Amino acid sequence: MKVLILAGGFGTRLSEETHVRPKPMAEIGGKPILWHIMNIYSKYGLNEFVILLGYKGAYIKEYFYEYYLHNTDFTIDLSSNQIETHSSNSEPWKVTLLDTGLHTMTGGRIKRAADFIQDETFLLTYGDGVSDVNIEELLSFHRSHGGAITMTSVMPDGRFGALQIDGENKVNSFMEKPKGDGKWINGGFFVCEPKVLEYINNGDGTIFEREPLEKLAKDGELYAYHHYGFWQCMDTLSDKKKLNQLWDKGQAKW
Repeated sequence: MKVLILAGGFGTRLSEETHVRPKPMAEIGGKPILWHIMNIYSKYGLNEFVILLGYKGAYIKEYFYEYYLHNTDFTIDLSSNQIETHSSNSEPWKVTLLDTGLHTMTGGRIKRAADFIQDETFLLTYGDGVSDVNIEELLSFHRSHGGAITMTSVMPDGRFGALQIDGENKVNSFMEKPKGDGKWINGGFFVCEPKVLEYINNGDGTIFEREPLEKLAKDGELYAYHHYGFWQCMDTLSDKKKLNQLWDKGQAKW
């Protein structure tokens, strides 16, 4: 089963990072967030990835092209350019790096991977969010309902602290950044049947989260898997700082 990762956006809200590298390559603990996302799936034995590239895609291609050597001890004979490898810490990943166009929207990027998906169920997520979602349970839920697509829904923390005020306007408690206002949002980590591709009809300009998902919902094909655990995207420099603090303190839940 292949895992598609959307990694082609401009990442304008993280411009401090993305003027030199694509957002999926912004680092947490010295590793790109893309690596962390792939590792989430790899823990469940899912090791075949299709990375959907766009903005600064060559940066990601070079990273994986050189990855094996960077994680391997080797001897090089400079007179013959022969390399003898010794031990490697590389993960057992098979990675397809697919250039899907600089200005292509999310739906168009997915559609361009059709030849690699063929007629198999596939997983899909964004290249800027980590979670402790249980992929095995997610797959089990998807198989149970028989729909075309399952979206992992999450309820992110609120932006501000909340006050609990009684009838006399006295503050009884203060809650630091509680969960959102009861609204579930799209957290990525999709499971898709091949028929999902049939809903992407407007070429490179198709935004997956609009017409395709809206039509799938209207047709009764879209189901939500509620994830109550950890989820965090890296949209801003503040998000990056938060994720690195969790990693540095040994509190990374993903």
